[in-house]
Amino acid sequence: MTGNIHNGHPGLIELLVDCKETGHVPLQGSRPQLVTGELPTDPPLPVIVRVAPGPGTARCTAVIDGTETPMSPRSF
Repeated sequence: MTGNIHNGHPGLIELLVDCKETGHVPLQGSRPQLVTGELPTDPPLPVIVRVAPGPGTARCTAVIDGTETPMSPRSF
């Protein structure tokens, strides 16, 4: 699962799961944002990603079934 800020769409945060967009929200400055989507399990599992855009590398935390997991930074 990755969160992508600006993937060719300035001002948009995209949530990609297995290289498919499962959610997106407009980027609103440097304020933290929530992106909702789902994981492709059977049945699909809802996920919320908390995104703190910066400065520098965005900090993202996935929330699945109430458990928060920091996501590793990666370049795009």
